[in-house]
Amino acid sequence: MRLRLLSIVFFLWAAIAPCGAQLDAGLSGDGPKTTPVNSAPSIETGFHLLYELKFPEARGEFASWEKNHPEDPIGSVSKAAGYLFEEFYYQGVLSSDFFLNDKRLLGGIEGKPDAKRKAAFNEAIVRARDIAKRRLKANSSDADALFALTLATGMQADYAGILEKRHIESLRLIKDSETLAKQLIAVRPDAADAYLALGAANYIIGCLPAHQRFFLWFGGIHGDRVAGMNQLRLAAKKGHYLRPYAKILLGLAALREKQEDVARMQFSDLAREFPDNPLFARELARVNHKPMPSYITR
Repeated sequence: MRLRLLSIVFFLWAAIAPCGAQLDAGLSGDGPKTTPVNSAPSIETGFHLLYELKFPEARGEFASWEKNHPEDPIGSVSKAAGYLFEEFYYQGVLSSDFFLNDKRLLGGIEGKPDAKRKAAFNEAIVRARDIAKRRLKANSSDADALFALTLATGMQADYAGILEKRHIESLRLIKDSETLAKQLIAVRPDAADAYLALGAANYIIGCLPAHQRFFLWFGGIHGDRVAGMNQLRLAAKKGHYLRPYAKILLGLAALREKQEDVARMQFSDLAREFPDNPLFARELARVNHKPMPSYITR
């Protein structure tokens, strides 16, 4: 159990630690939201539908973009993100029931992910990677290709580590994602969505028992719950595609920290922006000390 937990933590930290200093140089907490690396109407609509749990409709938007822009990897990588988010939903990962339970938060899901979603996820990942790699051969500074390839590699590592508990494979993928993250930030230091991963890793490491944090210090891994919360705030304020996801994690982390005003603000905003997602209303009921509807997957 300890080895599994430490490998999860190392995976999270190694994925994003190289980006931290460069991101701090490129962003401040007071400015306006930054422009995303790759912004397109169908992709915007698809992610909105995704956060409303309208998974088939979201895939339709992503597939439409993919069909009309076959040489743009954002369509395929967005489809992959949709399958991953859907699996997280059905596994109950993005809920206070999961996040407030140390055993579940630090130990991973129970059971196995859905086989059909896994196959669809892998197919979308392969296509996104192939397109991105072809574009990078032509232009090694192609920010859109780097964004897609970094996201694809990170999602593969998430799938292997969080859903399948294949931590050796996660660590192998992390070597690639480190390099890609450095290249992306060098090209686009204002990639605000990267703060999501940085903040989540900092926070989760900071939640570990003291003796495990002490062990990780020898490997140069320094989790910080306060810093993690601040980084999640930046992603929640200035991120783009992942801004709502950052607000979810910030709200859940705030619940753990008993910062009810922060949690209430995040889930109130999410419930207003995505009224068709009952999970946000459910979490808002928790923070307001009202009866919580059951966690129902449909």
